[in-house]
Amino acid sequence: MYDRRSFIGASAAGALALALPPRMAFAKAETDKRFVFIIQRGAADGLGIVAPVGDPAFVGARGDLAADFATAAKLDSMFALHPELSVLGGLYTKKQALFAHAVASPYRDRSHFDGQNVLESGGTSAYQVKDGWLNRLLGVLPPTEAKAIAVSATVPLALRGPHDVSSYAPSGLPQASDDLMQRVTMLYQGDSQLHALWSEAMNTRQLTSDLAGGGGANAAATGALAARLLAPADGARIAMIETGGWDTHTQQRQRLAGQLKGLDAMIAALQTGLGPLWNDTMVLVATEFGRTVAVNGTGGTDHGTGTAAMLIGGGVRGGRVLADWPGLSPAALFEARDLKPTLQLDAFIGGAVAGHFGVDPARTMAALFPESKRVAAVRGLV
Repeated sequence: MYDRRSFIGASAAGALALALPPRMAFAKAETDKRFVFIIQRGAADGLGIVAPVGDPAFVGARGDLAADFATAAKLDSMFALHPELSVLGGLYTKKQALFAHAVASPYRDRSHFDGQNVLESGGTSAYQVKDGWLNRLLGVLPPTEAKAIAVSATVPLALRGPHDVSSYAPSGLPQASDDLMQRVTMLYQGDSQLHALWSEAMNTRQLTSDLAGGGGANAAATGALAARLLAPADGARIAMIETGGWDTHTQQRQRLAGQLKGLDAMIAALQTGLGPLWNDTMVLVATEFGRTVAVNGTGGTDHGTGTAAMLIGGGVRGGRVLADWPGLSPAALFEARDLKPTLQLDAFIGGAVAGHFGVDPARTMAALFPESKRVAAVRGLV
């Protein structure tokens, strides 16, 4: 179903709720809910994941990148899903997956690291907020439910903050190399010049890692690991998984297909590993910004703005695409090059989290996105 975006205007009561301190935004009772945030580092091309095949300008604007959707499964009269996302397509049919399109964080420049900082911190500009929205979510939940883990060697920004979190990655020779680099990072902490250079190198390394290794087997193993960490009764309730390789400046058609195959395998392994707990699990998939509408000279796309995000899980009110579609005609593009954002990612995340954990939406927005003043959470996602 093709829905137009609908935000709830702030009433006097809503304004009062926003004024309440975030520490009062507790869930009503303890739950058995699980939440997973999968970040797509590198700016995933939403137009290449959920394609607006019903837009008259789509084929002309996307060139060779439109070919994968010639026979792709339609989600509705406007959108089709990339063929490599077969598991996600099945979940969509079961109404356990929904997609939000023409979505973006408040960030409007095109730096990966600044964009990721805004996405993870929940601010409206880079380095404005020092901790992460996912860590602040722990303050919204009852203390016994506020357990989080990063499925990575280190804790990403979204999970950093006053609430304790853990990180875990499989041991073995490849992981030992990551441990060594982390020790070097700590060694360089006191040297401002070397620390800055090393941090930039580590960030670039993260961007160039990908999900396609092992034909998706590596990604599936990560999904299975996350499920094992979330499944125990006394285990984590919130997990974050980092994925890289979404920066498709060249040969996007082949590279994006591999990335999506890996993501699909990760979701499948997560669902299988959680078993009956899948019915109480929500998975958010989001990226820092989108990519240009037009293809560049090397068969790829460059840094853009609007993109797509996903909500997946047994409790998601799925089987639909949320989009106030702006169109792909030249006059409709943002800065004459990008998909124009019409849906705020902060509002989408806030509404998803509030609905999933049974928390007041206005208070959730105030706690998770304190700089997004009077932005109303999207309702009806669960």
